[in-house]
Amino acid sequence: QVQLVESGGGLVQAGGSLRLSCAASGRSFSTYAMGWFRQAPGKEREFVAAIWWTRSNTIYADSVKDRFTISRDNAKNTVYLQMNSLKPEDTAVYSCAHSPTTLIVTSSSYPNWGQGTQVTVSS
Repeated sequence: QVQLVESGGGLVQAGGSLRLSCAASGRSFSTYAMGWFRQAPGKEREFVAAIWWTRSNTIYADSVKDRFTISRDNAKNTVYLQMNSLKPEDTAVYSCAHSPTTLIVTSSSYPNWGQGTQVTVSS
């Protein structure tokens, strides 16, 4: 079992920045990919970004491309999401996800999830 703990959410004005962190812990786990998803009130969970753990590949939703950057620290088992030029429509609960095996990284079918952190962008 992998435990994921997110941090870094908060309230920010439009145009501002936030950096989310997600630390993974557990006994003898491996990582294939980690991703960030978000869910706004009344909407379905949507993919934001993902990163492969042993490759340099990243992938982003079109809505956040060029504004958000996903990165990782393998030694700390931590994934980050740097969010710049935030917009009110970025308001959502952001959750990180972890998979030890091959999967479609844009899918919400990750086996392990964090509890989520609220990001609110005011206009």
